[in-house]
Amino acid sequence: MAGKSLYETLGVEQNASDEEIKKAYRRLARKYHPDINKEGGAEEKFKEINAAYEILSDQSKRKQYDQFGDQMFGNQSFHDFTRSQGDGDFDLGDILNKIFGGGLGGLGGFGGGKGFDGGFNFGSANADLGAKLSVPFEVAALGGERQFNVNGESMKIKIPAGINEGETLRARGRGARIRNGLRGDLLLQIHIEPSDEYERVGDDLTKTIYIPLKTAMFGGKIGVKTLDREISLKIPADTKGGQKFRVREAGAINRKNGGRGDLYLVAQTLIPSVDKLDPAFLKMLQEKLPE
Repeated sequence: MAGKSLYETLGVEQNASDEEIKKAYRRLARKYHPDINKEGGAEEKFKEINAAYEILSDQSKRKQYDQFGDQMFGNQSFHDFTRSQGDGDFDLGDILNKIFGGGLGGLGGFGGGKGFDGGFNFGSANADLGAKLSVPFEVAALGGERQFNVNGESMKIKIPAGINEGETLRARGRGARIRNGLRGDLLLQIHIEPSDEYERVGDDLTKTIYIPLKTAMFGGKIGVKTLDREISLKIPADTKGGQKFRVREAGAINRKNGGRGDLYLVAQTLIPSVDKLDPAFLKMLQEKLPE
């Protein structure tokens, strides 16, 4: 899990209240203010403190940071991140604006744009960008390609089979442009869209199937659509509601070994409407069915 060095910069816990963050900022700002503290490094420390407060005092920016932590700074601590930008030849406010979007008042305000799919841009020393990418359930399970636009650029990205919620894909050379025509990387945090049919646990899938009453009572075969094919499923006589059938290797593909999980089909019996039954047959059922 990525660290949360902005909280360390202000010397507060990650669950600190807004008031605790404000008090810590005021105390440190007085201590390191360049007009008061003439020690070497005090001015840089003062800038770090101001930047940390600008982020943690804004609920939207704090929420982003709490989710991604120091991943937003290229998995560096905030102190190391600011030092990695060069010998003062950079605008910290501009960099943080690209990371979090919107104006950073105490550092100079300017406009910022969101990434695709409700995502945001976050940077590191090599100008990486990041955003969330929503992936259909079936594509996450079996793999495929997604076409999307980010920052006005259209591109395709290959989605590995068996990818999990929250994983990050790196598209090299698709990030922000930096010096000498070089580009950072694009980091995509995966969100898997829920399915109306399937539930996934690891590589295994579960799906509810509906069986006609006659087939449930006397047995037979029904057609079932899996993620990638149609199968004929044998239903034994006297099948009860909730009974499970296992279809081997019809689940999600395992990203590491290429194997497949299983598909579990949970039976539910389709009870016909009483008003559609033959009256004589319905009368017989009322007389013969056990209590």
